[in-house]
Formats: sequence, C-alpha cells, structure tokens
Amino acid sequence: MTDLSAKGAIVTGSSRGIGAEVAKILAAQGAGVVINYRQKAPRANKIVAAITEAGGRAVAVGADLTTPDGPAALVDAAIENFGSLDVLVLNASGGMESGLGEDYALRLNRDAQVAMLQAATEKMAPGSRVVFVTSHQAHFIDQVETMDAYEPVARSKRAGELALREFVPALEAKGITFVVVSGDMIEGTITATLLDRAEPGAIEARRAAAGKLYSVEEFGAEVAAMVTADVSTGHTEYVGGAGDFLK
Repeated sequence: MTDLSAKGAIVTGSSRGIGAEVAKILAAQGAGVVINYRQKAPRANKIVAAITEAGGRAVAVGADLTTPDGPAALVDAAIENFGSLDVLVLNASGGMESGLGEDYALRLNRDAQVAMLQAATEKMAPGSRVVFVTSHQAHFIDQVETMDAYEPVARSKRAGELALREFVPALEAKGITFVVVSGDMIEGTITATLLDRAEPGAIEARRAAAGKLYSVEEFGAEVAAMVTADVSTGHTEYVGGAGDFLK
C-alpha cells in the first residue's frame, strides 16, 4: 500500500460520493485529510468518524469554494491539523442544482477551482501533487456533443480544466505536479441522478454505449491512485468508456 504518512491532503466536495471515497483511501494510506462540505455537516462528520474509527486522521471543514474565504479555510485546516499540505484533489463540482444562479456552474467549476489551486499551492512544497477530477463529457465537449441537460456543466468544467492547465508551468517550477482524471458517467452520483431525471434513460443509454459505467467506489479508487502515480505533470488519466470519445 502507498504510504502517505505525515502528508496532509484536501479533498474538495468530500462529504459524499467520489470525494468521500477518495478521502477514505488517502486516509487509509496514512494521510491526514480535510473533508470539505458546503452545507451538510452531519454527512461530513460521518465520513470523519469512519476514517478515525479505522485509525486514520481527518477533520471536517465547512467551506463554500465560490466565496472569497472558502479556499483559505481548507488550506488553514490542513496546515493546522496535519502540519503540511501535500495533496490537493479538486473533486467538487456542480451546476445542475436549482436556485444557485445561472452562473453558478462557471463560478464553481472554473473560478472556484482556480482560487482553490492558488490558495493551496502557496503552501504546498516541492513533490506535492494536484489532481483535478472531470468527466469525458466535459473533457471532450469541444469534439463530442453531450446531453443537452449536461452541456452547460460540461462546458464550465472544460473551462475549469483549461484554466488550471495554464498554471502547469508555474507549478512545475515549484516542483508541484498536476494530473487530470477524466471518467465516464458514474453510477450513483448526484450528477447521474439529476441528469437521468432531466433526460430519462440517459444513464441507461450511456451504460449501453460504454459497456460499463464505474461505481463510485471503483472511480474513487482510480482517482486516489493518481495521487501517487508515476506520471508526468499535465497527464490525463482516462477511466472507463473513453474509447467513444477518442475515436
């Protein structure tokens, strides 16, 4: 098992789903993990409890990444609780929720990602890694059309990825590597649920086209693996179903 003892990590959007799974894996490997949530403290505290009961280290921090103070709160928590910040997993995303404004997808999926990266990398030492989580539907949106209900989110996530990639040379100069993990639609996620509600049958159709859709646990393991994978900075790891998009 990979040893992340004495390392501090932030996993954004980690009170449930993929982020929670990644956090549990990193904690099992020895990292102290900041569990980030926007509103649901009990859910985040449950993840912390599961990690600590298994002998790991974790702390829950409520922070809205679209606010000026959100990213700094997570960085401060990592340093104060674990002594360093060595891993940043940019997992938080959204845009299909209602009542958060027409520009919410872009504010969260692009602007907040950049703000989180900038806040974190001010404190990260050489040898640290940043992992950005995206979808094939977003990564390939300029080449392959996606479902109408998901297109605004896909375009905002692609904008976020491109904005983050502009920092790669500066990160490389600091000795910090940047990796992207792109996956197909994931079974059981809130995005898949909302999308299937907006376009009934969408997930079943995607499952048929890809042959298989990864579960939250399976995809979370792939994301966690890229925290320590021996890949070059700027690498994109494709997880499941990418053949349809790479044609």
